[in-house]
Amino acid sequence: MTDRYAAYHSLVFDRPSERVLRITMARPDRLNAADRDLHRQLAEVWREIDRDPDVSVAVLRGAGRGFSAGGDFDLVQEMADDFQVRARVWKEARDLVYNVINCSKPIVSAMHGPAVGAGLVAGLLADISIAAESARIIDGHTRLGVAAGDHAAIVWPLLCGMAKAKYHLLLCEPLSGAEAERIGLVSLCVPDDRLEETSLDVAARLAAGAPSALRWTKYALNNWLRMAGPSFDTSLALEFLGFSGPEIQEGLASFREKREPRFDPQSPL
Repeated sequence: MTDRYAAYHSLVFDRPSERVLRITMARPDRLNAADRDLHRQLAEVWREIDRDPDVSVAVLRGAGRGFSAGGDFDLVQEMADDFQVRARVWKEARDLVYNVINCSKPIVSAMHGPAVGAGLVAGLLADISIAAESARIIDGHTRLGVAAGDHAAIVWPLLCGMAKAKYHLLLCEPLSGAEAERIGLVSLCVPDDRLEETSLDVAARLAAGAPSALRWTKYALNNWLRMAGPSFDTSLALEFLGFSGPEIQEGLASFREKREPRFDPQSPL
């Protein structure tokens, strides 16, 4: 791999076929939970891919037993305690969404096992999202005690409709790969042993296609997401406002103590 990607040490890169770049989130011991480095690199890498003249298609996957386990609790605690960290991660979270949307190259995601957090952002915003039957897709923001920011407001209602989006985002109700395909949240669901093969086959077909036609089609279709930009910006601002409040502290404590959260029902709002 060229020096272009040398700084992305939380990601592993390989080229499984001509003009296809495969990106592997590489924290398998933590189910690829996004710590400080992985969160930043996952936000920035799409700009690099967009500039890479040797890449036509990117494939995103997770190493080990899962796609992505969400945010690293140490990073979440830092965000709750430190304004500077909160401001930095807010910018990265914003950039992750818009950089995936604005990357001119088609992106394919291959999700298996847990699919949560920053990894799920890229997984569901990918142009073709493929889930294994073992995938367990969860947006757990409200369970943690913050608003469902990240990618939720910009893409879930468009993919699966407002009723399903509210059900899963308000209740943090998990979806299997098959259920995610049924409601339109992902493009395809395949058996686990066919996930890699299918994702690479789709990527190779895209790489063999007319590059300008594919990139311009993506650009035009993603205007639906750009029109939802104000909703996304609001949701992300409200999510990060929540990191300064008491509910995130209880949410974090409940996860660490492996119990149900006990939120104060008397909201100031």
